[in-house]
Amino acid sequence: MNKIEIYSTDICPWCKQAKALLSSKGLDFQEINITSNQARAIEMIERSGRRTVPQIFIDGKHIGGFDDLSKLDLSKRLEVSQCN
Repeated sequence: MNKIEIYSTDICPWCKQAKALLSSKGLDFQEINITSNQARAIEMIERSGRRTVPQIFIDGKHIGGFDDLSKLDLSKRLEVSQCN
């Protein structure tokens, strides 16, 4: 199974949509909430090169934000066996 990580904050609507999309596909994910965790926020920026949330990684590969995740889903590539 693919390891999915999503950096998020408590108030981000795009984060909520990304998590809902992953859940609707039956995909498990690890949420990394950076709302009050500056070290994790810095980690996210270093890993992704971006400062906005959500930032999503599948098996360590940076996918991007919600728009990128949505495009991956629309192209039928957001499936457990095809996230690589």
